[in-house]
Amino acid sequence: MEDNAIMETFYISHGSPTLAIDDSLLARHFLEHWREKIFSKKPNSILVISGHWETDETTVNSVQRCDTIYDFNGFPKTLYELKYPAPGAPDLAKRVKELLKASGFMTVQVDKKRGLDHGTWVPLMLMYPEADIPVCQLSIQTHGDGTYHYNMGRALAPLKVEGVLIIGSGAATHNLGSLQHGNDVTVPPWAAEFDKWLEEALLSGRYDDVNHYEKKAPHAKLAHPWPDHFYPLHVAMGAAGDNAKAELIHRSWSHGTLSYASYKFTAASN
Repeated sequence: MEDNAIMETFYISHGSPTLAIDDSLLARHFLEHWREKIFSKKPNSILVISGHWETDETTVNSVQRCDTIYDFNGFPKTLYELKYPAPGAPDLAKRVKELLKASGFMTVQVDKKRGLDHGTWVPLMLMYPEADIPVCQLSIQTHGDGTYHYNMGRALAPLKVEGVLIIGSGAATHNLGSLQHGNDVTVPPWAAEFDKWLEEALLSGRYDDVNHYEKKAPHAKLAHPWPDHFYPLHVAMGAAGDNAKAELIHRSWSHGTLSYASYKFTAASN
């Protein structure tokens, strides 16, 4: 195995864009200590599958320098002044397309203009604030299912040997219509039960159950009325490889129903 090879993939719950500026969020501190406590190796490049980029056809971005996309409204002005000018990763984009096409994803588009949405730049700003690592984004397809995205991840697994850090960025629970505000905020049973089911399923290696979470998980439709923020998890799972071991690396909540549960997947040793 090459010296720069990476054994791990990750699923990060990025929550609200205010993660970038709100020091009261425990998830912010988790990501700020990423290199110290979670993953100390500097990757050659980073591939992020974000819940904020949905396309009809699988698409990868290929740019020289990443623009910062403010894909949200009504937030504090400070957020719109932040920038994450990471270099793009056109060589990685080409490799992603090659691997996907070789695995049966026959239509893979390349977007030569798109920058980084907040599902990518907000966590990366905390994890790698120097913005000196090339970054590439891959879209999700909500007409696909969990297994589709798991297989997408399996196709991308060889990238780890090439020193690419693969991150799925979403939210372990994501029902924006159920968010609570104010000081008296509690986690409702349905959110806690789904979150706990996910932990138990992942840590016991029941990945097929997670691929079919709509039928297997309690309160699946409440936890994810739309699957956009969950499918990045399936890509990270698949990219870890067969018999990968999952580990819960963070759990916190905001607004009562928004889980920041995040996971590491470590490839099985040969």
